[in-house]
Amino acid sequence: MAPGKCASQAGHAYLGAFLSCSDPSAIAAYHSEFPASSGTKVCLKGKNLEQLLRAEEEARSAGLPVYRVIDSGCPDFFAGDPIVTALGIGPATKAQIGRITRRFQLL
Repeated sequence: MAPGKCASQAGHAYLGAFLSCSDPSAIAAYHSEFPASSGTKVCLKGKNLEQLLRAEEEARSAGLPVYRVIDSGCPDFFAGDPIVTALGIGPATKAQIGRITRRFQLL
């Protein structure tokens, strides 16, 4: 993926996960230092779709907000076919998310 496309997919993942969070205390904790800090965001890369889907299932099982980004199939990317491009998880603490994301590398 080109850097701009990657950035937009990460943005979709962050916003989708954040908006799907139904725990007011998690949202408050995430923004506890706002505006001095807008909350930590980390972009990681997986090896394959199976690894991403496994992380999604583990996050859902842990009760964390999750959002799967499926590119709509724009003809300019991915041969026009819909494809999973990103996964947003959180807001979550390091303790909540560490065991799920430890197998990924920084993007």
